[in-house]
Amino acid sequence: MATDEKIYFSLRETEQETGVPASTLRYWEKQFEELNPRKDGHGNRYYTREDKEVIKRIRYIRDELKITRIEAIRKELRNNGKHSDERQAALEILLRVKDELCEIRKIIKHDD
Repeated sequence: MATDEKIYFSLRETEQETGVPASTLRYWEKQFEELNPRKDGHGNRYYTREDKEVIKRIRYIRDELKITRIEAIRKELRNNGKHSDERQAALEILLRVKDELCEIRKIIKHDD
C-alpha cells in the first residue's frame, strides 16, 4: 500500500513525521480533545492525517507563536488560528515601522 493511501499511522511514524516525541504525543492526547488517535486491543496508537495536522498545529502554536500554556493553546485551536493571523498582521506592521524608524535614524545621523 502506498504511503499516500494509508489511513492510519503508527506512533513511531507520527513521531518521525511531526518531530514531536512519543511521550509528548501521549500527553497531548490527554490535553487536547481534537487529538484522539485510535487504539487497538493492545493499546497501540494509530493516527490519521487529521490527527497529524492537529499535532503540527499544536507544535506551531507552541514553538512559533510561543504560546505555552495548555489552556491558551486550546483557545488558539478553537479560534482556528484567528489569533495567530492577527499576530502575524501586527508583526508585519511592526516590522514596517521598524524599517521606517531605521531610515529616519540614518537621515538624522547623516545630517549631523
